[in-house]
Order: sequence, then C-alpha cells, then structure tokens
Amino acid sequence: MTDLTRRMALASLAAVTALQPALAQQSAAPPLIPFRFDDVVRRARDLAAAPFDASLPPLPEPIANLDFDAYRDIRFRPDRALLASTGKPFRMQLFHLGFLYNRPITVNVIRDGVPTPVAYQPQLFDYGRTKIERPLPVNLGFAGFRLHYPLNNPRVLDELVAFLGASYFRFLGRGQQYGISARGLALNVDAREPEEFPFFREFWIDVPQAGSERVTIFALLDSPSVAGAYRFEVYPGSETVVDVGATLFPRRQLATIGLAPLTSMYFSGENERRIGDDFRPELHDSDGLLVALSSGEWVWRPIRNPAQKTVTGFGDTNPKGFGLMQRDRGFESYQDLEAAYQLRPSYWVEPNGNWGEGRVELVEIPTAAEVHDNVVAYWAPRQPYEAGQEVSFGYRIRAVGSGEDMHSGGKVANTFVAPARNSGSVDPSDRTARRFLIDFAGGNLPYYLPDPGLVEVVPSTSAGRILATFVVPNQHTGGFRAAIDVKLEAGQSTDLRAYLRSGGKALTETWTYRWSVE
Repeated sequence: MTDLTRRMALASLAAVTALQPALAQQSAAPPLIPFRFDDVVRRARDLAAAPFDASLPPLPEPIANLDFDAYRDIRFRPDRALLASTGKPFRMQLFHLGFLYNRPITVNVIRDGVPTPVAYQPQLFDYGRTKIERPLPVNLGFAGFRLHYPLNNPRVLDELVAFLGASYFRFLGRGQQYGISARGLALNVDAREPEEFPFFREFWIDVPQAGSERVTIFALLDSPSVAGAYRFEVYPGSETVVDVGATLFPRRQLATIGLAPLTSMYFSGENERRIGDDFRPELHDSDGLLVALSSGEWVWRPIRNPAQKTVTGFGDTNPKGFGLMQRDRGFESYQDLEAAYQLRPSYWVEPNGNWGEGRVELVEIPTAAEVHDNVVAYWAPRQPYEAGQEVSFGYRIRAVGSGEDMHSGGKVANTFVAPARNSGSVDPSDRTARRFLIDFAGGNLPYYLPDPGLVEVVPSTSAGRILATFVVPNQHTGGFRAAIDVKLEAGQSTDLRAYLRSGGKALTETWTYRWSVE
C-alpha cells in the first residue's frame, strides 16, 4: 500500500470514527419527557376550546340502581392497595361507581414520568351483600380515590386525603376526624341562577420519590363554564398541608366565581339553639369564619343557621387568609360519642401571591338536619374572569385544630344572644331588642384582669341603635365578657361589630354578627 493510499485509508477511518457518535445519536430513541403539570394545563386549554360535553354514559345495569346500603357494602380491598410496591408509606384505594356517584373518572399512576391509567378490576373490591352477576368493563372508571398514610401511628395506615364527587376533596391532620370539605372551584353559590358544580374528570397520582414525605396529585377540571388544571402537593403531619396550584380557562364570563371554596355544616350552637328533643347541646362541623385582612385586622364571624339564605362579604385587597374554624374543642359542648364534633378539623386558606381586590364571602343556607352541608366560604374576585382568559393562582390549606395560635390577640370564645334586659324601658319580650354577650379570651387579656376598668368594648351597628354596653371579667375563661344591647325596627337587619381595647390599643380580634328582626 502506498503512503497516499495509507493516508487516505486513515483519513477515511477517522471520518467514520467521528461519524459514529452522530449516527448513534440519530438511531437512539428520543429522551423521555416526564409527565408534568404543564401537560395538564395543555389538556385543560384544549378542553376549554371545545364545546362542553354534557353527555354522561349510563352505568351498567348491575350498579345503576344501587341504594345507599348496597353501595356502602362495596369496599376496596386493603390488600389490593396501589403504590405498595414503591416502598413509600403512601397507599391508594379507589371508590366504586354507583349510588350518588355516577360520573366515571380516570385515575392514572405516574411512574418514572410515565402515566398509566388504572384499569377497573372486580378483584379490587369486596362487594359484600351486593351481587354483581355480569362482568363489568375494564374501562368502567371509578368514582374517586383516597390515599392512606401512617398519620397517627407508625404501624397503622390512616386515611389522609380523599377526592370524591364533583371537585370535592378533604384531608386530615393528626388526631382529626372528617367534617369540613374543600372544593376545587365554586360557581354561582350566591347567585339567583342554579349553582354549577365543576368536576374533576381525570387524576394523575405521581409516585413519591425516594425520601419524599409528600405526594403530588394532578387533576383536570371541567364544567359548562370553565376547564382547569390543578396541582395538589400533600404534606402529611400534625397539621396536614395541601399546596394548591390552578390554571383556569373560562368558556364564558365567570362573574360569580369562588376561589379556594370551603364547605361545612352548622345546625346549632350556643348562639343559635335550634335543637328540639336532642341530648346534644350543639351540632356543627365549623362554628365560625376567621378572616385575616391585609390591614392586620382579624375578624371572627360566628356561623348561624338562618331562616333564609344569607350572604356576608368582607372586602379586601390581597387578604392574608381565611378559614372555616371549629373553635369549640370541648366534648361537653357536643356530648356525641360517635360523631366526635370536637375532633373536626378547621381549614385555613393562605393565598400564594397577590389575589387582588375582592372579598371573602360567607354563604349560610337554612337546614333542618345535621346531615346537610349548608355553609360555604370562598374568595370572590372583584373583576370577572372573561372567556378565553388564562387565570393562574395558588394557595395553601392547613388542617388545623382550634386555631388558638393563629394570631396573638384575644379571641372570641363564645357568643350568646338573649333578651335585652335592664335597658331602660325595653320589655324583655320585645324581639326587636336583643343582648349580645361575647366572651373574649387569650392573648394579653389575663394581664388586665386585676384592673378591668382599663378594658372597654368598642361596638358599632350598621342599623338600629345601641342601647347599652358593659364589660366584666370572666374568671372561667381567663378573659372578659362584653355585652351589647341593640334595638332594631321590625324588618330591619344589621351587621354588628365589637372588639376590646385598652387606651388606643386593640386587645382582641373583631367580632361581627348578622342579626335580623323577622
């Protein structure tokens, strides 16, 4: 071989060698792009661009007509729980379709970035006395799902969070029992037109990474008015935390929308005793709305079971937080060994970023039984969301106890309503004059007990007139009891406000109450 030929061969070999990595790159499969929240956002955007599909596939005959007892007999088999092979403490169980839950949803599990739908299998469920004679399709879907975690005991898996029905979800902290619920979105709660219930049509549960003590859930929301993408980061603990991120795509103008909605039950309490022949003094999952305004003021509004639907708003710009609270934690207030109302969680919402101008709304709906959720609270933005607009927001929800550490000031412990006695010529039977007794406790109030003359109540009313006020120490609560006598005219309504102060310094949160002469 000549030198020229040898040089040509070496050059050719070098060229081929240099070309091999490029050829290898061309023949190799493209790198896997893991499923992310952006994928859900893209699906929500595409969904909103299409007309809303109102069709609901009929359920197969064996489960189409299940009553409550038959549906309750269908239980997920704990030994079939999903996520067990991950080595992490989270387990997933699924809810069967039937009874009130007739909208199938798709549940996916994300492993190593790849989402895989969970196929329906009859082996996942114990049907009890409910007989399912014919096979059900593998694409039947589910009604919802729940995650378990060793919340209260390292050796016991407790229910941590559940998604079931519309956009409802609820979760627990340590030592708590279910009561209040959260929702992805509320529409037309306070409007005259029928309320619209957006629903989650598909979920993706991301398998937790090694060493992670949180779980991530993605959800696709749909309704006639809006589509949306949601991300839930769940952190179990003594006060379990859920970080929520959402992107909405309205199909039409959303003028009566509620962000971070909370739903609860209030039937009776010390301020409104509606119980007849019942041994239990109070019945409620939540007893008050707490609002942290951007000004630094904290407002407490006791919840009522009104004679007619009532909507109360607290206007603000960029609020610090709000929540429906179960502040009364004494068993003696409820005397219910089964329901354990004193263990119901409070849900506290903290906005992530600026929410702009709007108001926290409290909607109270009359109910004749404790089985109905009749209280809703949410943030209502002042500016409507327009069709085609992309809206993103985030917030955190905590499952707290009584919330005694929410702020450093004195807090409302009790609210009582009674006849306005000893107020001049007012007849105690006159229903247009009432006395409101507010127990304030905690904060720096014990400091003033030796010299109660330094404490005064600051009341106001939006209608009628205040007849008399006084403040007395309450050694039983370690605080003070304030009394306000108010008179209205027949048919009038008023919003009352009061707080305690010493000199020019506010000592307590602001108590507010809606009262009507009916």
